Amino acid sequence: MATARTGSFRRFSAAERDAMVAAGIVADGESEALAAGRRFTVDEYLALGAAGILAKEERVELLDGEIIQMAPIGNRHMNSVDWLGHLMRESLGRRAMVRIQGSIQLDDATMPEPDIAVIRWRSINDIAPVLPSDVHLVVEVADSSLEFDLGDKLARYAAAGIPEAWVANLRAGELVVNTEPEGTAYAHVRVIPLDGSVSPQAFPDVVLELADFIPAVD
Repeated sequence: MATARTGSFRRFSAAERDAMVAAGIVADGESEALAAGRRFTVDEYLALGAAGILAKEERVELLDGEIIQMAPIGNRHMNSVDWLGHLMRESLGRRAMVRIQGSIQLDDATMPEPDIAVIRWRSINDIAPVLPSDVHLVVEVADSSLEFDLGDKLARYAAAGIPEAWVANLRAGELVVNTEPEGTAYAHVRVIPLDGSVSPQAFPDVVLELADFIPAVD
């Protein structure tokens, strides 16, 4: 699947490419391929972080083997994520975990970082990656990234079998709820206005008012 990016590829300097070889992440002689935009596996991507080649503070994610630099988060976006994370945790308690802007592994070459991921409860010693089978719901809060989040990124979630995906459209003040993944799309899509409410399909007793986590449109 081609990547319609809202950010740019993360390019690597000659020194960083040499560090990859020295760390055993890539083979000697791959410098030219790296300079041309070689794709990475999830294992290689994680190794780049462990080796310090990708800095901890960098906003990147791995999509179809491409390391994508994400746009900075604005105040309205972050406030929406903060509130939704708080409401989810308060409502769900120990029935599920709420991961905020953390990674989930969709396949061997794709590890996005949705704004919110509601995942199965796990112990402190369960350090395995979060896989699609662990995920109840993902949420993307979208402003500048709206077209990408509703397009290629949503298609990746559907293809991985994520049962429910919400896109909070900050431009219009509405929530796009996607359920029933089929191929690279969701069979059931509904748009909820700002004065409406929503419940995750896995937790129908949880009722969230959109106005509590999506700011009013200017």
